[in-house]
Amino acid sequence: MRKIDGYVMRTVGGAMFLVMVVVLSLDLIFAFIAELEDTRNGYQTLEALWYVFLTLPRRIYDYLPLGAFMGCLVGLGSMASSSELTVIRAAGVTLKRIVWSAMKPALFVVILGVLIGEYVAPPAERVAQSDKAVALGAGTNVASASGVWHKEGNTYIHLNAVQPNGVLHGVSRFQLDENRKLLSASFAERAIYQGDYWLLEKVRTTEFERDSTTRSDRQTLRWETGLSPSVLSVLIVKPENLSMTGLFTYARYLGEQNLNASRYWLAFWKKALMPLGTAVMVLVAISFIFGPLRSVTMGFRVFTGLLVGLLFKYMQDLLGPMSLVYGFNPMLAVLVPIAVNAVIGAILMRRAG
Repeated sequence: MRKIDGYVMRTVGGAMFLVMVVVLSLDLIFAFIAELEDTRNGYQTLEALWYVFLTLPRRIYDYLPLGAFMGCLVGLGSMASSSELTVIRAAGVTLKRIVWSAMKPALFVVILGVLIGEYVAPPAERVAQSDKAVALGAGTNVASASGVWHKEGNTYIHLNAVQPNGVLHGVSRFQLDENRKLLSASFAERAIYQGDYWLLEKVRTTEFERDSTTRSDRQTLRWETGLSPSVLSVLIVKPENLSMTGLFTYARYLGEQNLNASRYWLAFWKKALMPLGTAVMVLVAISFIFGPLRSVTMGFRVFTGLLVGLLFKYMQDLLGPMSLVYGFNPMLAVLVPIAVNAVIGAILMRRAG
């Protein structure tokens, strides 16, 4: 029995690995071509290649659920096509044991995904985004299209690039009064963290009065703010690419500032429930093999798997923004598609048993 368990695990695990290699190869090629369209200033071919390499952990994390689902579908499907599953069941192996053997590689994928998503992808993504922004000239562009916005009181802040070592590039600040009237605007080419404040360098400030404007230039300027390098390193990365601890910390920070943190809570629940979602998708794949897809061709299995995977993704992508617009709990937006797929998988498995 152990040999059969090992054979099922190797077949499913090998199929998962093969799917990941194919999907990642295509994604990296298209990503590199897309980055070549952004080449300008100091951001050239080598920098684009380095950027794509640094984003590889994030891409692996994004595709792991799909790889587990499609790999299980392809691996068990190949065994079904060659009648190996029929022979295994005829030898007295129960359906539950086959399911458990197929789930073991998926559990490894889940653990790997959690480790990459928590400890590898976020820091690599921060370096990738900051290096790209600096190479594109973040220190000289005033409020460029890249970077992030942040609100602190009546001051709106835009940062072109945030480096992990506590250095900011292209710091724009816009101060408004209670009536939303612009009082002053300033731009600093760089800011260096000094422990409890930021030291702005090469600062240009314009103050708006009733009938006139006043401009001043300073080499350095002390800037005191509640933003620390740890908080800012969260800002520069998209919520879905942050670690769970980073999302939780920044969501609480936004709550303390009386700002809307729903987008970050949504990303937090997507990451927290990713292991459960992956396990459910693998269960659906197994139920398809022992149910409606038992005797169809491999091409049809792959097509069906892609269709189901896309429907699952689109359900989450639809419910996620709906939770932000209509204000219901973001956890429900992530949990409902998982629950629907779990019910479908359980029904199909019950029929197969």
